[in-house]
Amino acid sequence: MIAASWVALIFLLCELFLSSVVHSIYGLYIFTSAVAGDVSEALNFSLRNFKLVNFEPKTVPPSCNFEQHLPPIVLVHGIFGFGKGRLGSLSYFAGAENKDERVLVPDLGSLTSIYDRACELFFYLKGGLVDYGEEHSRDCGHSRFGRLYEQGQYPEWDEDHPVHFVGHSAGAQVARLLQQMLADKAFEGHRNTSESWVLSITALSGAFNGTTRTYLDGMQPEDGETMKPISLLQLCRVGVIAYDWLDIGWLKKYYNFGFDHFNMSWKKKGVLGLMKCALGKEGPFAYGDWILPDLTIQGSMRLNSRMQTFNTTYYFSYATKAPARRIFGIHPLLSIRALQMSRWRFPSDLSPPYKGYRDEDWHDNDGALNTISMTHPRFPIEHPSHFVHNRSRSQSWEPGIWYYKIVEADHISFIINRERAGAQFDLIYNEIFERCRKHVFRRKQLILPNQEH
Repeated sequence: MIAASWVALIFLLCELFLSSVVHSIYGLYIFTSAVAGDVSEALNFSLRNFKLVNFEPKTVPPSCNFEQHLPPIVLVHGIFGFGKGRLGSLSYFAGAENKDERVLVPDLGSLTSIYDRACELFFYLKGGLVDYGEEHSRDCGHSRFGRLYEQGQYPEWDEDHPVHFVGHSAGAQVARLLQQMLADKAFEGHRNTSESWVLSITALSGAFNGTTRTYLDGMQPEDGETMKPISLLQLCRVGVIAYDWLDIGWLKKYYNFGFDHFNMSWKKKGVLGLMKCALGKEGPFAYGDWILPDLTIQGSMRLNSRMQTFNTTYYFSYATKAPARRIFGIHPLLSIRALQMSRWRFPSDLSPPYKGYRDEDWHDNDGALNTISMTHPRFPIEHPSHFVHNRSRSQSWEPGIWYYKIVEADHISFIINRERAGAQFDLIYNEIFERCRKHVFRRKQLILPNQEH
């Protein structure tokens, strides 16, 4: 019995070491790629100035009132993600934002909770000082106010000037929660909000119903809120606390986990505060106000219990699934977890997370999320949905229904590196943007360029 326990512990430590090394290497690769891109761009700029080359000025097209009146398409990143302005010139959406004239890419907290990110997204668009709400801020032990957006990216945002949201991974839940908060008039000083401010929500590998990967990474399946004492997430927690406590200005401008409103900097916490955060007495991990508890099955059910699917909004989802029998053909960051998720079982000595739970329903996955989770909101209440065959291109869309496709791809096929997805990258994003522009205008149809009158 003792020998078996030691074997299990050694296996756990080996798996933890391997996972941490793979994730660290990938994170370092992303960071160095961004730095290299910025250095190359700076050198090219200096070289052009040194050679004193006179480039002919680009012809500036006349202002187009049509483009100014198009509803913006807002791309919302997922966990560990970043928006425009972070990691230099690197694009989280691999340049997909360049496919349309009116695309916004907000930079939200990469590890902050779905709720906190929804608040940040509202003020990013509308403008003003981010307000997390008095009650929530008090309960979660952080400052009520966050970043100041002196000028919102879309200050005219309202029912007559709605937006399209396209969310990758957890970004889809952020968009859904924001729409619910608009319907609930949850933003103080903005009492005229409504769900109609959102024209459409498109999810790309959307985390609607949680993922069993959270339990493999270190969340306790008993409650979906606390962490196992030895796990990948514990290493992540310690690293994030150290990163925020050191508070290196240039580094945080390059990449920020988004916990500034917890004031974990050494300037405010000191050594004693660092110890309290590390011991789980203070900070986001002490209060569960970060994104991983929201991505467990239980946490997603708590979120879903307060969110509706509105009959004024168009919904579409792309659920991803690792190709059959090619588990090692997906990204190395995801391959081990994809195999583990395909065999994972909820502990038999615990009550299942919902009535009717079956392990086999959760085995198909993309290395980060289970395919069953990505189609549409299912638990605790299943929302209206319709499966779309890949060849159904001429189908008409109705509001209030989640239309979904299942795509053979891993969780990061359509972000960071567009070459990995090949032609499928352009097919997916072209379809998304085309649908936003042609199929889901709520009121009078705008005349598209080259469209017959």
